[in-house]
Amino acid sequence: MDRFFEKISKKEFFKHYDDYMYDDVILPKRSTKSSAGYDFFAIKDFEIKPGEIIKIPSGYKAKLNDGEVLLLFVRSSMGFKHNIRLINQVGIIDADYYNNPDNEGHIFVGLQNEGKETYVIKKGSAYLQGIFVNYLTCNDIVDKKRLGGIGSTNKEELK
Repeated sequence: MDRFFEKISKKEFFKHYDDYMYDDVILPKRSTKSSAGYDFFAIKDFEIKPGEIIKIPSGYKAKLNDGEVLLLFVRSSMGFKHNIRLINQVGIIDADYYNNPDNEGHIFVGLQNEGKETYVIKKGSAYLQGIFVNYLTCNDIVDKKRLGGIGSTNKEELK
């Protein structure tokens, strides 16, 4: 099976954005042959004031193979130059997040401005990077399945 990014459905998209913006979604891509990270692109302009936290609906979902995880990181220049951080430091997208019944696997990004100046992410500019990584497990057996979106792995109804 191949891994890939795709747009969320129009129905899910319209919960967060105006319908005319759907065609403006640019799927993540690598900038160079040797880039590990797939750049995420802003669907519209976002402004983050000093001390502010914003939640960005990416418009994407990611299909992963078993034994893989998608790790999300803020772009280096945003952290170094402007003190912009992911609120969870590193985003972790598990393979079973894809097409979950709560939000289709829609990837959301929480950013915080810990700098002293307002930071603007312009429509079409890269603000995040995702890296697909293989992971190892130990000898535990887990037979639960994800039934929801963000935060659902802590819920009792997992089966």
